[in-house]
Amino acid sequence: MTETGPDGIATLRRVLLVVTAVVQVSLGVPPLVSHPHGPGAVISFVVLGLVAVVCAFWVLPRRPLPWPVAALGTAAVLAASVAATAALPPDGHFLDAHWSYGLVGWHLLVLLVDRVPLLLAALGAHTALDVAQFALAGTPDREEIGGAGVVVLGVTSFQLGVLLLTRALVRTARQAAEAAAERERAETRTALARRWEEDLRAGFAGQLGATVPLLADLADGVLDPRAEETRSRCALAATQLRRLFAENDDVPDPLVHEVRACVHVAERRGLAVSLAVSGAPVPVPTDVRRELTGPVAVALSGARERARVSLLRTGTEVRVAVITDGVAGSTGDGGTATGRVEVERGTYGGQARMEARWRTS
Repeated sequence: MTETGPDGIATLRRVLLVVTAVVQVSLGVPPLVSHPHGPGAVISFVVLGLVAVVCAFWVLPRRPLPWPVAALGTAAVLAASVAATAALPPDGHFLDAHWSYGLVGWHLLVLLVDRVPLLLAALGAHTALDVAQFALAGTPDREEIGGAGVVVLGVTSFQLGVLLLTRALVRTARQAAEAAAERERAETRTALARRWEEDLRAGFAGQLGATVPLLADLADGVLDPRAEETRSRCALAATQLRRLFAENDDVPDPLVHEVRACVHVAERRGLAVSLAVSGAPVPVPTDVRRELTGPVAVALSGARERARVSLLRTGTEVRVAVITDGVAGSTGDGGTATGRVEVERGTYGGQARMEARWRTS
């Protein structure tokens, strides 16, 4: 687990890798060449360079450093540190000849920057091993101990300070990215809500487009409320509006809910309506539901006393059928045709039948 995001860690590792390479070449080579060392010094220098090269295969493409690579790299770096310290000339600990002490910490930063507890443990082990080798090399005097303490404190505090600073910068960048992402999500939600509101208004406008002229004709006396055609048009308008209201309800099965809304309006007019539903619910787009329920509204508005509504759902199609004692298609299509739903009308044995069919695939 890390406190910073993967992008921030990747960038941080790239910077640390470049710093490590510069430090190894600029501050490691001169003392290695100018001071006498044992054969282990050159081997340690090469091992540290190889660790940096291996890490570059993941760090430069900004990919996470695998845990086995980090673990093996840490072990190799600590072993190289011990070997390089053991190869120091006499009385060379924590002086100019001790090129490996400050360099190893940068390698550990590259390897474990996203695992802070392990990084602190590795830095502590590195310092403890160097101090132990310093103590075992002879009996240091007070001046040598003081000089070693200054070097240990200076190098350690500087590297830990770099760690804290870079992680603070990455954490700030992560927080800024999260805030930007939250603003984007909020803008997306706002846009979706605005679009939903516009679609809702368009739907209401489409339904009210047929209702308003009807009300105007009734108010102006153009239509006779006692006429059968007028009552059928009013029944259709009421059914369409009730179906439109049902579209905005949050229910598990919207299609059945909207069909029942149409049936409910017919029952309030005194019709005896039976509803049969079969098949498991399937997702149906809103515009398709409108066209499927359109024949229901039309047929029920023209029914006189009885009606039977059936809804059949299979894996390939959805069918809504209505049989009434009225006249098929006497009041319009009841919805906006999209070409996705097939509608059949007919009269059989004195009963009107309407069926809407939508193929799911």
